[in-house]
Formats: sequence, structure tokens, C-alpha cells
Amino acid sequence: MKPAAFSYERARNVDEAISALARDPDAKILAGGQSLVPMMNMRLARPSRLVDLNGIRELAAIAAAADGGLTLGAMVRHTELTTSSLVRERAPLIAAAAAHIGHRAIRNRGTLGGSIAHADPAAELPAVLLALDATIVVAGPAGRRRFAAGAFFVGLLTTELAQDEIVVGVEIPPSPPGWGFAELTRRAGDFAIAGVAGVLGHDGLARLAGFGVDDRPIRLRGAEAALASGDARAAGGAAAGEAHPADDVHASAEYRRHLVSVLTEAVVNDARERLAHAHGGARAASEAAAR
Repeated sequence: MKPAAFSYERARNVDEAISALARDPDAKILAGGQSLVPMMNMRLARPSRLVDLNGIRELAAIAAAADGGLTLGAMVRHTELTTSSLVRERAPLIAAAAAHIGHRAIRNRGTLGGSIAHADPAAELPAVLLALDATIVVAGPAGRRRFAAGAFFVGLLTTELAQDEIVVGVEIPPSPPGWGFAELTRRAGDFAIAGVAGVLGHDGLARLAGFGVDDRPIRLRGAEAALASGDARAAGGAAAGEAHPADDVHASAEYRRHLVSVLTEAVVNDARERLAHAHGGARAASEAAAR
């Protein structure tokens, strides 16, 4: 099928994009188009106007933050998240997760902001932002607003983003050295049947997030609490109890709960291994400096 008729506007800056959305309540943002265009072709979406963000260079920046974290523009492509040395150094969980998104052609066009705004509950990046305690920055006619990732995603394909607002970037705080990511798909490039992302710090901090197991990415707080006993298997069991998956043609809810348990245990073990490696490297560096 082909999309219904629409007009097209290429914004030169964020203000122009916001103005276009304010003038036309049926307008939609075009970023990578990897979700919107197929929906338009199937007539599931019928925007009257597409407002193209691809000409706004300021939204494509990857920058180091003074506190050791990162700022990422909404138009950063998934491929750039996997290849950027700065992302791989300061937020390796993002780089690892982005490599699982779709196929190379999709990663080359798809954008961070598009994934956030679309808010598919089986998407990797929203859950990763939840695990990293990221802040999502949006802009609209009244200025800019900042949301903790946990407050931004509110339901199935639903966020706090207003019709006349756009996602402009993400602020990533310094990442703990322990991290893990795991998902199960039917085939490479498919959406996850279930997945888990998490981080562990030397101070005992643990943040775990599940995706594909609820109507939005969810913090697995019970699993985080279970880690206080040091038992990764107990954390997996707690995660299964926190998930609220649905049955569909790909998997039953029971199977998804089993998966989130197994994947949580795997993520915790991977994160612990990386944490131990980082601790060993820091100790060796300290001993070498003392000699």
C-alpha cells in the first residue's frame, strides 16, 4: 500500500519544527522514519504533514559531559551509537544494545529520538535509558522540559511528549563499570520477545530494566532488592514476578516471564564480571602508581 496524501516541510532548526507542529495538530515528525513510514504505508498513520528533522545538525551531536557522562542528540543514528568511541567508552551499555536493533539498514537510518518518541515496549533503547537513569529532553512552544526516563514512558506507544513537542536529546549520567544486556528474538533483527538491561556499581548500586514484558519498559526494582543478598537467581525470580507480559503469536505470557527470569540472571552475572574486571584494573593501576 501507499500512504495517504500529505505535505512535507524540512525544518532548518528546532524552533521551525516546533512552529510547524503548532500550526498543524495532525503533523508528525520525520526522523529516521523506520516506524512511521511503514505505518503510513499501511494507512495506520495518516499525518497531514511530515516535519523533517534531518536538516537540523545540532540534533545529531554526541558530546562528553563535564561530569563524565554524555549528551546525545535526538538525531544520532543507531549505527553511530554502536561505533562512537565516546559512547563505547562512557556508556557501553548503549553501544551494546544499539547493535541489536533491527538490521544494518535500519540502524543506519533509525534515530535515538525516534525510538524514544515511538516508545515500543519491546525496543532496546528506552529500557537502556531507564537502566542508566537518563534524562530525556523535549522542546515545545513553552520551552524545554526534562523527564527522568522512568517518568517519560507511560504506556503502550505512549509518552509524556505533547503533540507540539519534539525529543531533542538525552543526558546520560556517568555509567557504573558493571553492565549487562541480553534479549531473545525469534530471528536476528526482530523485536525482542523479552530483554533485560542493567548496571552495577562498586557502591552496591543496581538498576535493572526489562523490555518486551509489559506495556512499557519497566524498572525491575524487586530484582534490584534481591541482589542485596547477592543471589542472581533470586533476582531473576523476582524479575519474573514483576513482569506483566501479554500472550501473542510469538510467545505466551508464561514463557516471557520465564525469559525475564533467565535473562535477568545472565545480565547480573555479566555485570558482576565486568565490575570485577574494572575493580581489578583499578587496583593494579593503583599498585603500579605506588611502586
